[in-house]
Amino acid sequence: MWQQPSVEQVFLQYRQTVYRLALARLGNSAAAEDAVQEVFLRYVRKAPVFREAEHCKAWLLRVTVNCCRSARTTAWARHTVPLEDTLTAPPIESLGVFDAVQTLPPAQRVVIHLFYYEGYSVREIAQMTSATEATVKTRLHRARTALRNLLDTE
Repeated sequence: MWQQPSVEQVFLQYRQTVYRLALARLGNSAAAEDAVQEVFLRYVRKAPVFREAEHCKAWLLRVTVNCCRSARTTAWARHTVPLEDTLTAPPIESLGVFDAVQTLPPAQRVVIHLFYYEGYSVREIAQMTSATEATVKTRLHRARTALRNLLDTE
């Protein structure tokens, strides 16, 4: 039988997972840190009770996706230009796998992260991101193709 852990235990166990997903979704470490804070504030406010640890993790990841979606639609986000757009891009030869994933569009970064790093199935990713399974499969295919092209040039 699974026993509900304390807020501190949940934070220590899942903070890196939530941060990595937020970073994959937002592409900015400062915004990702803000999203992590918001996710755990919501966890404290709602105080959800789960039947098992996997439900807790899925809830946190779902809230992370929602927080990132909200963060991208704020007036601040709509009226700012990412710093990366104003800088010259590093040569493709110097890109590692993580850097190559970061060059993907946000929707593709998220599905790659959830599929490969977190181990979720296509169906679970579709539920978390409010997309259809076909959309998730398409994003995975396009992301894999783009990564293959980027990494083959190295």
